[in-house]
Amino acid sequence: NSQLLPTLEHGSTIVIMRAFDVQAFLRAVRDERINMIVSVPAIYWIAIQQPNFSEFDMSAVRWVSYGGAPIAPALIHQIMQKFPNARVGNGFGLTETSSISTFLPHEFAAEHADSVGFAAPVVDLDLFEPDPESGVGELLIRGPNVVPGYWNKADATAETFANGWLHSGDLARIDAQGLTYVVDRKKDMIDRGGENVYCVEVENALQAYPAVFEVAVVGVPDPMMGEKVGAIIVPVSGQQIDPAEVREFARQYLADFKIPEYIVVRREMLPRNPAGKV
Repeated sequence: NSQLLPTLEHGSTIVIMRAFDVQAFLRAVRDERINMIVSVPAIYWIAIQQPNFSEFDMSAVRWVSYGGAPIAPALIHQIMQKFPNARVGNGFGLTETSSISTFLPHEFAAEHADSVGFAAPVVDLDLFEPDPESGVGELLIRGPNVVPGYWNKADATAETFANGWLHSGDLARIDAQGLTYVVDRKKDMIDRGGENVYCVEVENALQAYPAVFEVAVVGVPDPMMGEKVGAIIVPVSGQQIDPAEVREFARQYLADFKIPEYIVVRREMLPRNPAGKV
């Protein structure tokens, strides 16, 4: 809905890869003179980390859109640097919203890199039971793009589509400008002894460490605290990770209770589903 159909309506050519191979991807962008790329953040991260990336002419790329998974602000700045002629934009939505619900335009991408943007023109947004201090609540979505319910699942439909709003399952805050910030999936949030820790926030902080290639933050069961913060880190090729140094680095971005107490370093890429999500 947000990628294939508008491109076809515009009369443009679409290049689809049967399976992702980073070198084939880079060759396709160059050889096909592709001017619009839409992908998940992981694809951009892998592509720009290639030692021979600079050998590929990216001057034809005019639009770079990303979505489908959280993106680290540091990666957005790298994308803007590596695709200098492109406008960048972050799209956010769910299957239940027929794709896009919000969009962050290029003019806001650098300064608000951790935002998924403004409500799409046909969409209304609200928050369910926002926290009075942080302003974080479950993101509610309403509009003609929202599906009426789940096929043959009356109970799930009644729970998710309540009072005219879709309960997204995402925790978010909305600032005075109307910019939306998704901080975590509701079911992924870590409850550390009553303190809420949002995995995406911790991942973004750790991702800024130069030797970190990618990272996933999870809750580790603890008999006293309920959960503690754990991180699985994949280092940049040829780099070493010192957990103590990573924790010290994170202190400039995170409160003490959000800093991972458990860190696992692995050399293999994190497992992903077919859509590229960890």
